[in-house]
Amino acid sequence: MGVTPLERNNVQLNGAGQQPMMFAHGFGCDQTMWRFLIPYFEDRFQVVSFDYVGCGQSDFSEFDAQRYSSLQGYAREVVEIARAANLKDIIFVGHSVSSMIGYLAARMAPDLFSHLILIVPSACYINEPPYYEGGFAREDLEGLLDLMEKNDLGWAGFLAPLVVQNADRPELSQELQDSFCAADPTIARRFAETTFLSDNRKDLSPIDPPPLIIQCRDDRIAPRSAIEFVHQKLDGSTLECLPIGGHCPHMTHPAETAAAIDSYLRREKLPRTP
Repeated sequence: MGVTPLERNNVQLNGAGQQPMMFAHGFGCDQTMWRFLIPYFEDRFQVVSFDYVGCGQSDFSEFDAQRYSSLQGYAREVVEIARAANLKDIIFVGHSVSSMIGYLAARMAPDLFSHLILIVPSACYINEPPYYEGGFAREDLEGLLDLMEKNDLGWAGFLAPLVVQNADRPELSQELQDSFCAADPTIARRFAETTFLSDNRKDLSPIDPPPLIIQCRDDRIAPRSAIEFVHQKLDGSTLECLPIGGHCPHMTHPAETAAAIDSYLRREKLPRTP
């Protein structure tokens, strides 16, 4: 008998509330990256955090390269976690690639999800000049993947400061770099390939209720144009731009990120009362 999704994904259920608020981490991270933001919500919600297979304290033996060759595989993982934990009416908070994963999961199982909160989302990271700016030239991403294929950890030292982009908090950049380096290299490369080479632009269409989208003023991973593309495709969505840099506002500026989320929650009258 195999492991349950709760065991497989190291699922943690905490908080004093009843409506679930699920936090899904980005590429190369794990659920500990939410530790600065979760305290703002654990008194009102049931807080759900987890590690994708191949990340953090998940069961690495459950990794299947074919399943995780597309974001749909990760979306199915989210749905499996929700069903195993008997979660419904979920407020899904996704960072970076998990924004698209959460959107796909909500399309896959609309009965489980209430609202989406998408932090620095991108539907495609690859530039297609002159029509679309995703943040990276394809050859740059292929160079990054080539480094990972060679098991050269130089990619981690390059990518971590670019993601955090917060010179006054070098410890956060170091934490992210350490997280990258701790990952199984084969699994990390597969997740990177799935993250950075996926194109979900055609998957996007309005969803009800419209989500909250949080962007940062200066983000070198998901530039303003890429996030505004998501905003336009998700008609009616709320776009909140934080006057900060970087791609990890939940780590570098949790108070500002929590304030943006709280404003949306109040408008949507969340959490729901039983």
